[in-house]
Amino acid sequence: MKQLFIILALFATVTFSSCSDFLEEDVRGQENLDTYFQSEADAEAFLTGCYNAITYHGWWQIENFWILTDMCSDDLWMGNTTQDQSGYISLAHYQGVGQSNGTISNFWQYRYKGILRCNIAIERIPEASILDESKKNRLIAEAKFLRAYFYFELVKNFGGVPIIDGFLMPEEVSGIKRSTAEEVYALIEKDLTEAAAILPQRSELASSDMGRATRGAALGMLGKAYLYQDKFGEAKTTFQTVIDEKEYELMADFGDTWSIDAENNKESLFEVQNAYDETYDLGGSLSIVTGNRSGGDQDGWAWGLPSANLENAFIKAGDAERLKWTIIKNGATEIAGEDHFAELVTAQGDQNGNGTYCVDPAKHKSARINRKFYLPYAKRPENYNQPKVPLNHRIMRYADVLLMYAEACNETNDDVNARTALNQVRKRVNLANVEASGNELRKAIRAERRLELACENHRIYDLRRWTDDNGKKVICNIMGPNGSFVAYNTNQTTADAYEWENQYEPSNKGYTFDENRDLLFPIPLYEITMSSGTIEQNPGWN
Repeated sequence: MKQLFIILALFATVTFSSCSDFLEEDVRGQENLDTYFQSEADAEAFLTGCYNAITYHGWWQIENFWILTDMCSDDLWMGNTTQDQSGYISLAHYQGVGQSNGTISNFWQYRYKGILRCNIAIERIPEASILDESKKNRLIAEAKFLRAYFYFELVKNFGGVPIIDGFLMPEEVSGIKRSTAEEVYALIEKDLTEAAAILPQRSELASSDMGRATRGAALGMLGKAYLYQDKFGEAKTTFQTVIDEKEYELMADFGDTWSIDAENNKESLFEVQNAYDETYDLGGSLSIVTGNRSGGDQDGWAWGLPSANLENAFIKAGDAERLKWTIIKNGATEIAGEDHFAELVTAQGDQNGNGTYCVDPAKHKSARINRKFYLPYAKRPENYNQPKVPLNHRIMRYADVLLMYAEACNETNDDVNARTALNQVRKRVNLANVEASGNELRKAIRAERRLELACENHRIYDLRRWTDDNGKKVICNIMGPNGSFVAYNTNQTTADAYEWENQYEPSNKGYTFDENRDLLFPIPLYEITMSSGTIEQNPGWN
């Protein structure tokens, strides 16, 4: 377990050195874990590091993987057709050779780094001299929430993973094996249940604490963990609690859900706080990573671009409102929420030559970019391509909760409440109420999740966990040689013109999908090798 050993060794021998038998005093400039947690300020500072571990404020540790997962769905292409695609293509195009993929290796490593930080916080904060016992308990509960979130991120991508729930020395994890997915979920449920019992409501947070884990965030995550295990009764009850406690509501305007001017809004259960600072290299990266590559001095990297298949789903549903806030297309004469459109086109050099927005089809597989991560021209830092921007990243929204509640209700034969929740989401974007029941209502809820949550790192997990009418997981009917997504894109009469013309990313994405292999990502090969075989690979991966 190369990465786990490295992480544990660094903490044991460098970051928190306690070699009193080697030196009579602590190494100066280093923290001693046995003496670090002296005060409330120490505990809060360490916990800030646990929050930092959500993304590590870099594009390649975690955010890169988030984009990759959506690339594996029918919502996104890899997109960039001017640079080497090897960091994504093995997994995004289901080539079956992703065991050494650097993106998943980094994700695995940094999720375990975050877990280690949380384990230390949970073990050591109780030792700190914090007079306010409720404050101490709250800090511990926040660490449990984050640990549960990190394990949830691992189990939904890899299945069962090794459980490390304490600060262990390298020799203590030698020979460790994967726990079952059920065991990992049991830890997640325990942490989130305990956290929800202690954490304050969002309305109880001081403005300076906004962004910290709350009771609503813990319950929302717990309900989601239940849903992913098909524990529909437990999920329904948990989501009902979130709804009944009335801490959250939908924003009136769908465009505000991802607006930089409406961060930590009444719809947000939990989001990454991307404070921007160029000097200290702080901020989020996804606006740049997914941004327009033909933007002149406002350039992006064009990784993870919306598909025509996704655009057509909006058009089929008559959903013009969410479409304009999700996809920006080459030749656009306006961009939703962009008050300086003419200036933006001028900064691009008016590459289309007619005053329209250019997403160069030669550089972008679909000639489309993601509007949700788009930062309006006047809101951009001067050094826009750092890549750091101040846009917060939404991890869980109330609309997601309502749709998961609708799903849980439908699965427990409560179609009345399922329709009520579903139609609440649809009403915001002026769509007619759904009156269906049973399986037709199930299909409507699933379609709504795609439209509402597109490009937000949900789609691949929904496709993997849902069962279709033929008994297969939904993704098995979308990908593969007979999959609907593959058939659409490999037939010139149905394929999008931009996507058909640009074959620097092949249009047969998903053709080699294998349902016996591709419902989970592979465990990084180095973890298999360095464990001397005690960690076993997922089925189908050599």
